[in-house]
Amino acid sequence: MLEKITAKIRPPRALSVPYPLGYPLGEPNNPLLQTAILRQLLALLQRDDVPVLEEFTV
Repeated sequence: MLEKITAKIRPPRALSVPYPLGYPLGEPNNPLLQTAILRQLLALLQRDDVPVLEEFTV
């Protein structure tokens, strides 16, 4: 549902993650997963084809 709302708001860049609200970086105490999410999120900053809504992929 949040992905649908984000698509309507159309922020310049957004990353959809498959975790519940309140857990944008996934499960606690999993630094490998959290680093992967942050790397993919920061990579969106280089994109010029905005607005872009990407889905997180492991």
